Amino acid sequence: MTVLPTGEQFTLRCAGAEATVVEVGGGLRSYQAAGRALVDGYAEHEMADVVRGHVLVPWPNRLADGCYTWDGQEHRTPLTEPEQANAIHGLVRFSAWQVVDRSSDAITLEHLLHPQPGYPFALRLQVAYELSTEGLRVTTTAVNEGAVALPYGEGHHPYLAAGPGLLVDDCVLDAPGRTRLETDRRGIPTGSVPVAGTPYDLRGGRAVGDLVIDHAFTDLERDADGLAWVRFTGPDGRGAALWLDAAYSHLQLFTGDVVPEPRRRQGLAVEPMTCPPNAFATGESVIRLEPGESTTATWGLTPLG
Repeated sequence: MTVLPTGEQFTLRCAGAEATVVEVGGGLRSYQAAGRALVDGYAEHEMADVVRGHVLVPWPNRLADGCYTWDGQEHRTPLTEPEQANAIHGLVRFSAWQVVDRSSDAITLEHLLHPQPGYPFALRLQVAYELSTEGLRVTTTAVNEGAVALPYGEGHHPYLAAGPGLLVDDCVLDAPGRTRLETDRRGIPTGSVPVAGTPYDLRGGRAVGDLVIDHAFTDLERDADGLAWVRFTGPDGRGAALWLDAAYSHLQLFTGDVVPEPRRRQGLAVEPMTCPPNAFATGESVIRLEPGESTTATWGLTPLG
């Protein structure tokens, strides 16, 4: 029997919408609703490239030199972005996840991250996907199964689809960040600046055009329910909205300029993150989970137009 690069695949259906999640990495491979693809995913027999749909745990984004100190102990993780001497997007992207609950429109996947060099902690993870008439809801829960406190951060890496025959250049982007993190050539934050008066002020919406974005944003504007919203629409007004709850303090946006052709700038990565890049090194917004403690964060996608 041929083994797919993604392992087993699980399709959820509800009211004409369909989403597929995968065993390898526990991520989102595809999502169609309202007659169109909402995410720029990948084919059934492909491996997820450029982090498409991945779950980013126990840290999202980059960790400079793969090095951090926790409770007085220095740890070094493998450099998974060796050309920049970074460890990137955590440790579970190509790990197998197990199904612990499943129905026609919902599934919960689980993975136990065992102690290992660079992250000597036991972390149980669950990602629950639920498809409804309102859209796709994704809830991530982490539990410290070990005997000592551990550092934790989390993110997800969906690409919103520009649409058939379109590039992100052709779309309008409305995003909630008041502050943008500036970075060095390695993608490590060096400071923060207000977006007001700059091309990166995406509040209220603007045409992407030739704007290059690969930045984390924070100080997110939120609605009365505490949700921050990103809206990404094509010339016909159709598109997708991604919302994130208060557990996500940061949002990375990436216009895909280093994605290999022919898919360059065909999707916009919208990445909810509970902490900024390099958080394990700086300590900023890192969640401390004591033994037995848990934490949960939720984001979702809904069609527009």
